[in-house]
Amino acid sequence: MSCCHHKKNIIATDQAPKALGPYSAGVSTGCLVFTAGQLGIDPSTNELVEGGIQPETRQALKNVKAILEEAGSSLDQVVKTTVFLADMETFGLMNEIYGEFFTGQFPARSAFQVAALPKNAAVEIETVALLPCDCDDC
Repeated sequence: MSCCHHKKNIIATDQAPKALGPYSAGVSTGCLVFTAGQLGIDPSTNELVEGGIQPETRQALKNVKAILEEAGSSLDQVVKTTVFLADMETFGLMNEIYGEFFTGQFPARSAFQVAALPKNAAVEIETVALLPCDCDDC
């Protein structure tokens, strides 16, 4: 007997940047999808958007949204986010943009200041979201 909870599906889309290393943009299994941390990289140029924390946050969340949608989920189904900031002083500015993407029933969230992010980014965001599930045991 096979169980969908043990199948690993790799998620990729041209609507989000390609992975910068040996990892997947997203992975789903069972009724969950996990996104890799997304920077504010414009997938059409593969470059970090200009303007600092707010444009980077907006683009990072657009990238997350594209991966989730490719997997069959959405931002409304996000249960947990982790936000990595190059400078905790920018938390309020990031939070303004974050609030444009998450409304109503907010996901749980952690936010950390880190020593550095790839490409000298100001922010990186990863998520865990629910997927539609047709298993009898979910």
